[in-house]
Amino acid sequence: MARERGMKKEGKKLANDYRVDSEKHFRLKDFDPADTGDWKSNEHASEILQRGIQRTAELQDMLYAQDEWAVLLIFQAMDAAGKDGIIKHVMSGVNPQGCQVHSFKAPSERELQHDFLWRTTCVLPERGHIGIFNRSYYEEVLVVRVHRELIKAEKLPSLVSKHIWKERFEDIHGFERHMTRSGTVIRKFFLNVSKEEQKKRFLKRLEEPEKNWKFSPSDIHERKYWDDYQKAYEDMIRRTATEAAPWYVVPADNKWFTRLVVSAVLVETLESLDLAYPTVDAKKRKELEAAKKAL
Repeated sequence: MARERGMKKEGKKLANDYRVDSEKHFRLKDFDPADTGDWKSNEHASEILQRGIQRTAELQDMLYAQDEWAVLLIFQAMDAAGKDGIIKHVMSGVNPQGCQVHSFKAPSERELQHDFLWRTTCVLPERGHIGIFNRSYYEEVLVVRVHRELIKAEKLPSLVSKHIWKERFEDIHGFERHMTRSGTVIRKFFLNVSKEEQKKRFLKRLEEPEKNWKFSPSDIHERKYWDDYQKAYEDMIRRTATEAAPWYVVPADNKWFTRLVVSAVLVETLESLDLAYPTVDAKKRKELEAAKKAL
């Protein structure tokens, strides 16, 4: 029991250490991509991660049965930060029936005919489900902001002003506030990888045949805009971090630690919902007793 409490305390600290829920004093440079906190190796972390995966599965089962809350996890990062690996490892124990994963690349022609929140709104998680967005509506204040020529493809009317980024942050605020009030719990993760570590991972993709498929020439092209992206990420986090929909700036240079932090946040989030299996009323209990006798 004492060990269980100790692990729970460790998980809570992990979740809180990288949480940003206010724009006050936030600077991206204050978060070290190579940080591993008090954790010196993967050995102990691996055990905690496995327990986190197991606990997530237990809580997800109750989330699904209770059918009241929805949980939305948003992952944003530079290329090669480990988004796919996080989803694969941290969510490895969940029931696929209660989990929906969606990736968002360049918008299609049909998507461009709608507002920037439309394509993600269409696939928000149902009650009782965990939804995962691999990239999201936040691309509209990241890649579109860095490559401003992309705004022309959105066919926006003349009412769009020079304050478009400020206005989009306001729209996102309103959208996330509405979703929260409607029972969708939102947790947002920025996987904070360093430029040097990204280079190492790109080289690995080039040198290992089984990873060649992951590499795209556009990856190198986007590295040229590294500083612009860092500024955009900092402004995005600062302007959209709230108590109800916080950001977690997760160190991403060490994959084992990244997965540990994300798992800790997910477990803490699910436990905060006071989940439980639905109780059976007297009428239903009589039906169950009758069914048992019939069998």
